[in-house]
Amino acid sequence: MAKRIQLVLNQDVSKLGKAGDLVEVAPGYARNYLLPQGLAVHTTPGILKQVERRRELERQRLIELKKEADVIKAKLEQLSGLAIAKQVGEKDAIFGSVTDREVAEVLQAAIGQEVDRRGITVPEVRKLGTYKVDIKLHPEVTATVDIEVVPADAEA
Repeated sequence: MAKRIQLVLNQDVSKLGKAGDLVEVAPGYARNYLLPQGLAVHTTPGILKQVERRRELERQRLIELKKEADVIKAKLEQLSGLAIAKQVGEKDAIFGSVTDREVAEVLQAAIGQEVDRRGITVPEVRKLGTYKVDIKLHPEVTATVDIEVVPADAEA
């Protein structure tokens, strides 16, 4: 069995790695596909230093994103009195439901910062009342906010 070769990927390669990753592949795969296509380069001490520098920069960027998420979480958890007005029918049942988009708009108005609606988990809301909404700001940071569903003023 032939020895495996270490390469650094220039581009994302499915089922192998992302750009900048250090990978070990079979010599034939490297010689016949990765190197001629320009998808990877041989490792040298200089290239390994560049890879380490890129990894460190990426790590710093991820730390900054987490800090920003922590700041937003602190703002969100200090909020109170967030209300969403909905039309009401019999027995305090609301027409429709409360969506993540509505919650995102209320949060943006409250803190003045956009919150990605795809990270908002709204429980099933069918009646008036207070509900807990989970907001995933970062893979490691989740905030919980109380949203009150109130009746909309029916002005005809």
